[in-house]
Amino acid sequence: MTASKDLVALPRSGLPIAHMRSVYRVGDVERRLDKLPPKEHESLRSTYERMIEKGPERFQVKPSGLPVMDHLYDDLPNFGEVLDDVRRQLALCEDSRDALEITPLLLLGPPGVGKTHFARALSHLLGTGMGFISMSSMTAGWVLSGASSQWKGARPGKVFETLVDGQYANPVMVVDEIDKAGGEHAYDPLGALYSLLEHDTALAFTDEFAEVPIDASQLIWVATANDARCIPEPILNRMNVYEVQAPDHDAARRIAAKLYRGIRAEHDWGSRFEPEPRTEVLDRLAEVAPREMRRAWMTAFGNAKLDRRDHVLVRDLPEPGLKKSPIGFVQ
Repeated sequence: MTASKDLVALPRSGLPIAHMRSVYRVGDVERRLDKLPPKEHESLRSTYERMIEKGPERFQVKPSGLPVMDHLYDDLPNFGEVLDDVRRQLALCEDSRDALEITPLLLLGPPGVGKTHFARALSHLLGTGMGFISMSSMTAGWVLSGASSQWKGARPGKVFETLVDGQYANPVMVVDEIDKAGGEHAYDPLGALYSLLEHDTALAFTDEFAEVPIDASQLIWVATANDARCIPEPILNRMNVYEVQAPDHDAARRIAAKLYRGIRAEHDWGSRFEPEPRTEVLDRLAEVAPREMRRAWMTAFGNAKLDRRDHVLVRDLPEPGLKKSPIGFVQ
């Protein structure tokens, strides 16, 4: 399951794909498939057949050198401590045969400070895939580990799906709003993490639906939360915990300015606007949460265009805290 072989590949973001890694044994799958009664468990049969067809090998990224991270420090100025830690861990394996290993991360902070954006940026930096699990919208306690095939409507969990259906053995796995996983479910939705966050036990993680051991030891875990008090202590002990604050005024202005330039460069209509935003507009946007800034800029660009201007004014921005009115009939 952990066998690997070298593969020559082109570099991507300073972190080339260095070799392949088997994430399960085809023999295990074939034995499970052979034991299925004819014309029963069609969903499970389809899963096994897909595993055999796709094969067990997935790309595993390996740094050939430290990637350039300056842009992340600019884009995410309030994540400096986290980025420093990631950089140290990347440095440990840059000139060795060791696989990329990053201690599971827990990002604590208020909504809108960029926690989920950081996870996506990390995935892009490493040149690997990403799986995403929103615990706040979860409807079943087995979303991570799958449900027994004996249950009606059962299916594999997110970990299994990300490894089997994806291209990578070490994707970034985001568990968003982990503190929202309450005790309302028949099964502990975080129970699978106790083994998944431990390297030795994750080597042979068994999804309850497929019942075939898969190598989940290379997953790069990033969890986000607003309140650590709602997270079980054994999970906290398995992760590096960082308190992420909202960016200060100057950092927020830099984020807003970079977003302006990025949006302008992404669109043909962007050339019709000034290369740099105006100071008073940046000052107003610095009061907005980072995740709201892009929408605010798009609204402002549209308002300025309607007014036939080549620059954005403060009045073009949406009002702070403005909420959409409900759609319906007035009685």
